[in-house]
Amino acid sequence: MSFPVRAITLDLDDTIWPIAPVMVRAEAALDAWLRRHAPATAARFPVEAMRALRDRIAAERPDLAHDFTQQRRLTLEHVLRESGDDVALVDAAFDAFFAARCEVEHYADSEAALARLAGRVPLAALSNGNADLVRIGLMPLFRFQLGAREHGRAKPDPSIFLAACERLGVEPAQVLHVGDDIELDIVGGARAGLRTCWINREGRAWPHAGLRPDLEFTTLAALADWLDAGHRTDTAAA
Repeated sequence: MSFPVRAITLDLDDTIWPIAPVMVRAEAALDAWLRRHAPATAARFPVEAMRALRDRIAAERPDLAHDFTQQRRLTLEHVLRESGDDVALVDAAFDAFFAARCEVEHYADSEAALARLAGRVPLAALSNGNADLVRIGLMPLFRFQLGAREHGRAKPDPSIFLAACERLGVEPAQVLHVGDDIELDIVGGARAGLRTCWINREGRAWPHAGLRPDLEFTTLAALADWLDAGHRTDTAAA
């Protein structure tokens, strides 16, 4: 398949790096920090209890579905207050968690593939998560990072895709959105009018009969190969 690609928007978690091990390490780092600075909280809310409370707060606050940072901060406020520790520790506790959250281990193909993609068209990060590409070290490859928290709505809402296209200065039909999540990335991107590329590292079956991704690859490297093979790109927006 060949079509114009003047810019690419990319999901982050489970597209460029696997998120599960990142969260395990971040939760462990937070737990270790609490054991040093708020031992009553650590004793009352070990990792599993903290995770359950965070999930409960997320369910109770659908207005914060786009803001994982605020969900986490509210969780920390709750556990510190419940345990009798100083609520003023929220900022430092969150910093300990977030530093570890940004210590990601990329898929083996990701960094080289991103450099190849960025050499052809502008890249923008488009994520519901709160990873910081500056801390992670990938920001030089991207024009900008647009998170759901900053935008105010999360994927699959069309507005976040369209906001990214507007900032890129490219019509949605000439932007390729790349991601792993079937509903958030592929269905959401297609319904916003973007072209879509499903990064299907696990060989999952596509579940929708009436809508399919424009492209499907097992790695970002394969997408870079597709562009390098002479499929239609336009660097006028670069």
